[in-house]
Amino acid sequence: MRPGRGEVLHFSEDPSITRFVPHVAASARQPAAYVWAVDAERAPSYWFPRQCPRVLAWARPDSDPRDVERVIGPGGGERVHAVEHRWLERMRCVELYAYRLPAQHFVPFTEPEPAAAAGAGPEPSAHVSTRTVRPLGPPERVGDLFDLHAATGIQLRVLPELAAFWAAVSSSTLGFSGIRLRNAGIAPVGHARGLGGHERSPGHSAAGPQPRVRGHRLR
Repeated sequence: MRPGRGEVLHFSEDPSITRFVPHVAASARQPAAYVWAVDAERAPSYWFPRQCPRVLAWARPDSDPRDVERVIGPGGGERVHAVEHRWLERMRCVELYAYRLPAQHFVPFTEPEPAAAAGAGPEPSAHVSTRTVRPLGPPERVGDLFDLHAATGIQLRVLPELAAFWAAVSSSTLGFSGIRLRNAGIAPVGHARGLGGHERSPGHSAAGPQPRVRGHRLR
């Protein structure tokens, strides 16, 4: 699931959004209100439940081959995504949707994600818009997240905890990113109550989804 030409994607567990309004997220580190989206290169970073903590690493042209072997591993491809065991059931059952948005209304986010400790150049982590944006069409169901990783050759690594892997990745020459790491070590909503990790998405009721206007950040 990646955007086509002239598109960016916004991933959500809410299938009822009719327009995206610029919004300052509670976790935002900047005061500006944005609509958030990602391009084709960054789309795989969001093939997860929204609240799922994950560490992402990928080989760059200037990455040290020793770091690639140490972090990604022999035969592991060019990219690895790591999650915790406790999030596997949530990944299995989540219903994730992709909204296609017109790329012409977006610009690369000026705050780069950490690319590498060895002084590699910044890599934009997302694309943002300061205007209200309407989707190009109805949301598309992303489907099985495990199958999506397998089909694109992205290694999905399952670990008891993310801390040690994050330390290894963030001290390497690989490109890397950490998303929702504040949730690391925390079970998904409902998991402890035996609900199989299911969490009702915002905007849903017992009667089904209601049309919504959404303003929120991807990260």
